[in-house]
Amino acid sequence: MPNTELQRQRERVVARGMGSAMPGFARSAKGSTLVDVDGRSYIDFASGISVTNLGHGHPDIVAAIHAQVDRLINSGAPVMMPDVYVELCSRLCAVAPVPPPAKALLVNSGAEAVENAVKIVRQATGRPAIVSFHNGFHGRTLLTMSLTGKVHPYKQNFGPYAAEVYQAQYPYPFHDVSTEDAIRGMRQLFASEVPADRVAGVIVEPVQGEGGFIVPPPDFLPRLADLLHELDIPLIADEIQTGMGRTGELFAVENFGVQPDLVLLAKSLGGGLPLAAVIGRAELMDAAAPGGLGGTFGGNPVACAAAIAVLDVIERDGICARAREIGAVALQRLQAMQEGHQCIGDVRGIGAMVAMELVRNGSEPASDLAASVLREAHSRGLALLRAGLYDNVVRLLMPLTISEEDLAAGLDILERALEAATTGATTDTAAATTR
Repeated sequence: MPNTELQRQRERVVARGMGSAMPGFARSAKGSTLVDVDGRSYIDFASGISVTNLGHGHPDIVAAIHAQVDRLINSGAPVMMPDVYVELCSRLCAVAPVPPPAKALLVNSGAEAVENAVKIVRQATGRPAIVSFHNGFHGRTLLTMSLTGKVHPYKQNFGPYAAEVYQAQYPYPFHDVSTEDAIRGMRQLFASEVPADRVAGVIVEPVQGEGGFIVPPPDFLPRLADLLHELDIPLIADEIQTGMGRTGELFAVENFGVQPDLVLLAKSLGGGLPLAAVIGRAELMDAAAPGGLGGTFGGNPVACAAAIAVLDVIERDGICARAREIGAVALQRLQAMQEGHQCIGDVRGIGAMVAMELVRNGSEPASDLAASVLREAHSRGLALLRAGLYDNVVRLLMPLTISEEDLAAGLDILERALEAATTGATTDTAAATTR
């Protein structure tokens, strides 16, 4: 069925609230290339929002999935735990940057990981409150939406929100919010809104994702961790978008020398299959009684087998080092674009998590320009996303296995899209149809 007919059918049967950044409908994918139902190819700089960090259809992951399907598709961990559930938890506990000994829980999605982390720290501390950060994103369920620091579209008209959720300021160097501002704000929050001895945990993205790929100053996370340790408040690192090599380390917190009490993974953990994990200090993870954690599909054996293959490939193929190489190339190209375009207010990134913030008059968000860049990029054969509180940040999430040729070609398309969006040049669709 062609894109045009699928679009008409989508309008008839798919809920309007389920949005998609790109027009068209995916039919297949391989490596760093997406193909729609009309046969048009796109270089993938979105990676399913950092889900396919190892590219589409990685042969090792596909082989692991096929082998596991032949053995066991599902036994239900609450009934009889699959062997690969235990194997994956062992692997995660061995590599997670949490104080040992560590234990793990497997669930289905990032939002579930966040929800369970909150349950765990509330049970362990006997306290009710959770603190998150402005601009942060933690999911679309009631609690995770309440923790999220962006109203439109995630929280618009979906209240009332969950109780005992408080938000603090996150550093934002481009907008002159420093580490000192953020730490002072956290202390003020404890003095004016919720006392520290009622706080069960603080959840933070080591690098904010949906908030605009905001990389904090090097001293922010260490100072935050020191403050929370002083107050005996668990630190939860939401590594759902930043984890599994994206920032040049297996976990983003490793760039900052911090050991959180809990670490959350999802997205790329399952190599494209639904899987998430909570990994944390054993004394916290064991606070809940048997049956207090879990779920019907959490730790599905096929997804676990895929995740074990993901970990194997990342270690064997030096994926973290490759992420640093990719990011350096992308940053250099964006910085060169910035020299010729005043609309690029900031270029930032860490590893292969790279972005440019589009502005007018130096700092005013240029949301419409970012939307135009995406449209032009999509029409030229580049899958691309935006982010930020005002949707004015163009973010790059290319696969960490992308070839030099596809990386350069994708950056070339981005540059042409930026030029077209700023000058009103006619869209060239040839690139998307001839790759």
